[in-house]
Amino acid sequence: MYNDIINLPHYVSKKRPQMSMEDRAAQFAPFAALVGFDDGIEETNRQVEQFTDLDEDVMQELDEKIRYLQAHIAENPLVEITYFVPDGLKEGGEYKTVRGKVKKIDKDNLSICFTDKQSFLIKTIRQIILP
Repeated sequence: MYNDIINLPHYVSKKRPQMSMEDRAAQFAPFAALVGFDDGIEETNRQVEQFTDLDEDVMQELDEKIRYLQAHIAENPLVEITYFVPDGLKEGGEYKTVRGKVKKIDKDNLSICFTDKQSFLIKTIRQIILP
């Protein structure tokens, strides 16, 4: 059936360059039939922390530090704050630590504002370190 063409020379185009072996192999590579499936698996496996309530001693210590900051607000005191950031996709989140100068303590919104315009809700703050 193929006897008439089996021994013919392989055709090579004079107008187009030959495809590399890697590009030829890529044509036959498997494709992702379930688009987003791998992302879903990664999201399921991603770990988050749970927000934990503070005990009375820690809450009292935070209150004292906030009062200190309020008393020295004109000096824009440098602090390190550890606070909780809720996750947008699943229950829980993560604790982050930032460093900055306090500009004001907003009693209406119950937040601490830095000079660089970052703001942190007091109820999410876990720790304040005064260097």
